Amino acid sequence: MEIISNFAVFEGGDGSGTTTQLSLLEERLKNSKKPAFFSTFEPTEGQIGRIIRSALKKELPLKPQTLAMLFAADRNEHLYGVNGILEHVKKGSFVVSDRYALSSLVYQGLECGDDLPAFLNDRFPAPEITFFLDIDVEIALNRMKNRSTLEIYEYREFQEKVREKYLSLIKIYRNSGARVEIIDASKSAREVADQVWSILTLLPIFKVSENSL
Repeated sequence: MEIISNFAVFEGGDGSGTTTQLSLLEERLKNSKKPAFFSTFEPTEGQIGRIIRSALKKELPLKPQTLAMLFAADRNEHLYGVNGILEHVKKGSFVVSDRYALSSLVYQGLECGDDLPAFLNDRFPAPEITFFLDIDVEIALNRMKNRSTLEIYEYREFQEKVREKYLSLIKIYRNSGARVEIIDASKSAREVADQVWSILTLLPIFKVSENSL
């Protein structure tokens, strides 16, 4: 499996805190001054990403297969396009994203079967490190109960399948040479952030940054 150095991803079911952890890591990276970083997320804010978000919000009914192809198209631009992940990595930045290919293999795999998402995402390189924020579905649902609206995947039965799917795919990812760290996301956001930071700062790019101070 091809690996992109200096690229980290947060993965997890809905309510696991991927967006919160991205925000907390942004704060920490800004305060630490080094290394230079670029934070991002999927679906992106590009035109394809906006179509996906509309579908997730139940504003645009799409077939699961169509959504799977849109996610892959959005990811292709996210990775290879202007101001994309690879562009920032090549400039020497540390890149961190809220979700990436593993999300598609899980969510779209459950929606339309494994074959199409696997085919669409097979050539995307893996991040240097993936943080899977593992959380009991009941806790995650409680976290989401105050949301004004829920997206198409945010219900108990589906989220239980999401967690199971993640855990099974993580084994395959690891066997293919990708690094995945499983984090207990039921802890407080700050506790999770501290654990993530303690792991990240052992990566080579952080050591180089320390030596250049």
